[in-house]
Amino acid sequence: MNKPMTGVVAGIGLGFLDGLTSWFTPAVRDQIGGILIGSSLKGMLVGVVAGFLARKVNSVPIGVGVASALGLGLAYLVASMPQPDGTHYWAEIMIPGFITGGLIGFITQRY
Repeated sequence: MNKPMTGVVAGIGLGFLDGLTSWFTPAVRDQIGGILIGSSLKGMLVGVVAGFLARKVNSVPIGVGVASALGLGLAYLVASMPQPDGTHYWAEIMIPGFITGGLIGFITQRY
């Protein structure tokens, strides 16, 4: 399997797992379907970028760094949208997004 396809598969799978972490926030459990779809798409986007980067650059630290930064940036965009009650879930969204991005970057560089 080529690097971008590896990134897509890893991104969708890990993005889905990232979305499942929203279950631990009871206030958003009724929105879990949309969260899972959005997290999977976010992971897929990070995977595509990390996969194309892995074709050009053969460096695990660079791949992990770029994918982590992209995952964190996309998670920031999601976290900056307030909930209907006006609250934000900064840490609950950004920490898993950062970790997921790093894992996707590692997987695309190594496999």
